[in-house]
Amino acid sequence: MVLLVSGRCSTGCFYCPLSLEKKGKDVLFANERRCSSDEEIIEEARMIGAEGTGITGGDPLACLDRTLHFIRLLKKEFGRRHHIHLYTSSLDVQAFCQLEEAGLDELRLHPPLERWGDLDGKELQEFITRTNMKVGLEIPALPGEEDRTERLIDFAEDAGMDFVNLNELEFSEGNWDQLQKRGLEVRDDTSGAVKGSEEAALRRLGRKRAVSMHYCSSRFKDSVQLRRRIKRRARRVARTTDIITDEGTLIKGVVEGPMDEIIHHLQEKFGVPDNMLFKDMEKKRVEVAPWVLKQIADQLPFASFLVEEYPTADRLEVEREPLRPR
Repeated sequence: MVLLVSGRCSTGCFYCPLSLEKKGKDVLFANERRCSSDEEIIEEARMIGAEGTGITGGDPLACLDRTLHFIRLLKKEFGRRHHIHLYTSSLDVQAFCQLEEAGLDELRLHPPLERWGDLDGKELQEFITRTNMKVGLEIPALPGEEDRTERLIDFAEDAGMDFVNLNELEFSEGNWDQLQKRGLEVRDDTSGAVKGSEEAALRRLGRKRAVSMHYCSSRFKDSVQLRRRIKRRARRVARTTDIITDEGTLIKGVVEGPMDEIIHHLQEKFGVPDNMLFKDMEKKRVEVAPWVLKQIADQLPFASFLVEEYPTADRLEVEREPLRPR
């Protein structure tokens, strides 16, 4: 599960991909679900069968007490084997000690770009030697910043960090203007990845290191990490009226119009059983098993569609095929 404890952060990195809905705002999200209680967070974790949690922001250390609370909550609910890692741009060693005491398993540091080349980390190095947590760097592969990136990796080696993760930089609604202002471009027409980011990362991986190096492409995040989570959630939220695709999305038969009238019509004229119908109050529509709706749509006096949507809390619609347009 991805737990965004707040969109607040004091660093203001120009490449931050956080959405405008979250950036700089004191909001709480578990995956795509906006939450306001502990119960909603636990429910979302169960919904996807989460074996661990990545705590992110903003910067989770901007609201340290809240972050400590959620670490303790997740460990209490799911046990010590529920692995929790956390991303932060802070270098506050005293806060790191509190995180470890609360039960954090892994710390992923993301210092601000201006400190990559001359990180003064004596206190941090001492902490790394005595902590039981895994500690490493996780930063974007920035084209044109190879020198500072190299010096930061050198620091990770000298400090005895466990890993360095390089992520392919991507355009998003939250950083588009800033990336364009710096002359960066998309790699191709089918991707939001930044041109040259992957090459910059692979050059860093080409050199033998004492620290473990990893690279995560935007393709991997989308096709593997996100898809696995979506498939797990789809199996738990799919209704008897849904078809689960190979990608983990849901195919729904949708009829739009006066809901009570639609249900009465479907039951009286076509004998559609209750378990093949669902009254969707959130989207104000009637859902019918797609295989049923395809057979009767041309006889209905209502707009009918096959709709493909994500099984996530925001239920993002991917595609809509008219069976009987308005």
